[in-house]
Amino acid sequence: MRTALLRLFEAEGTVTATLAAQRLGYSSGLCSFHLRQLARHGVIEPVPVNGGRARPWRLRQAGVDQPQAATPGNDFDRLARRLEDESYQRWLAHRDRAEPLWQQDEAFSSVVYLTPDELTQVADSVRRLLAGFQHREADPATRPADARPVAAVTRLFPLLPDASR
Repeated sequence: MRTALLRLFEAEGTVTATLAAQRLGYSSGLCSFHLRQLARHGVIEPVPVNGGRARPWRLRQAGVDQPQAATPGNDFDRLARRLEDESYQRWLAHRDRAEPLWQQDEAFSSVVYLTPDELTQVADSVRRLLAGFQHREADPATRPADARPVAAVTRLFPLLPDASR
């Protein structure tokens, strides 16, 4: 959810809970909660406004006293990876609170030997597979009744030689 919010910030610049709910297909209350969590971690900040009920947010602006502000490119990717890790650790700590049928996960890893072209092919295959389900995020009516949001995190990267060897 937070990664989806970060992508929305990258596309829109400023985001309200209402806009996030419309674009992501979640309730505005859930979006508001996750926006506040991103703010609590210093990732986003409120946009100054003159009155009104709307509460827009933006990626935290870089400044002298804010060296870790979010900026496009690598910083965004680093934030997204950190939030993925945080979400997974939260899952591990609280999976016993999930409905019994949802107390499983399918976490796995593997080391495979690939060429650069094959690495790209594997990544493209995973993206195509997941793309077949992504319409459900934008159109809640297409979700099966028992569907839940599931984080699908794939990291393909070459392993570097151990410097101590």
